[in-house]
Amino acid sequence: MLSDKIKSLLQEVATLEAHDAQELENLRIKYLSKKGIVNELMGEFRSVAPEQKREIGMLLNELKTALQERINTLRATLATAEDDLSDLDLTRTPYPIRLGTRHPLTIVKNEIIDIFSRLGFAMADGPEVEDDWHVFGSMNFADDHPARDMQDTFFVEQHPDIVLRTHTSSVQSRVMEKTQPPIRVICPGRVYRNEAISARAHCFFHQVEGLYVDKDVSFTDLKQVLLTFAREMFGADTKIRLRPSYFPFTEPSAEMDISCNICGGKGCGFCKHTGWVEILGCGMVDPNVLEANGIDSSIYKGYAFGMGVERITNLKYQVKDLRMFSENDVRFLDEFMAAN
Repeated sequence: MLSDKIKSLLQEVATLEAHDAQELENLRIKYLSKKGIVNELMGEFRSVAPEQKREIGMLLNELKTALQERINTLRATLATAEDDLSDLDLTRTPYPIRLGTRHPLTIVKNEIIDIFSRLGFAMADGPEVEDDWHVFGSMNFADDHPARDMQDTFFVEQHPDIVLRTHTSSVQSRVMEKTQPPIRVICPGRVYRNEAISARAHCFFHQVEGLYVDKDVSFTDLKQVLLTFAREMFGADTKIRLRPSYFPFTEPSAEMDISCNICGGKGCGFCKHTGWVEILGCGMVDPNVLEANGIDSSIYKGYAFGMGVERITNLKYQVKDLRMFSENDVRFLDEFMAAN
């Protein structure tokens, strides 16, 4: 019967839902449009017996009103949801946010870490504000060594034994005093030296140092690791040479040059027409250093190396002024967008 059909639709009205404007419009078309359910019921109403017209007519009007009210309620609910600002961050800029880029020193440091990680080196870290022992004493620096002078080292006022580390060798010392060999670590970090700031020097810079201590470690092992690093960093055709040098914590010691990656070793202004560019210092760990850090030098040997991240970055990207790395000039940083 028509009355039963209308009563069933009245019960259905309360369950109608719409999650967006399109769903709401679909409901309106389904029930209240010219081809909708209510109009169809009106067509059936014409054939209803006269004695039933009053009752069914009232039911039809009730259905039409209920449907209109339900749709209006759903429309108001959707409008309120659209106006809800509770999830809107009013502190955000209305302008598009530019994507940043990693700093060139970070790009190069991460590349250095990645190369040595693939060679089996773990990463170690330590404090930048250090005591004199870990920075100098444990590294075989004599009490009157020039590096302890105020011209080279930042001392913490009223604490003469506390300094800003001048190299990340202090991290190597902390690793050795807590760990027995085999030890194979790299120590990246920021270091400080009391130097005049210029295009070629700064009062702070970044280093990556490496340490390998085990039985039967030789200078040949060191040379092969450094050759592998140089070719991974600067290209497969890169050549290296080792020149005798002196460092308090290694014996024998050497400085390592690579064939100039700009002229290919032929000679240019960058390499001062020698075909070679110095990139790091290295050597076999002095037995005094091993003993000072609790490692038996009669059983174990080791090698160490250290490089400046700024130096490597200069070679890769030909940045001639060290001050550019710390001035935060966005125009300079944008040049390294493609290197990320």
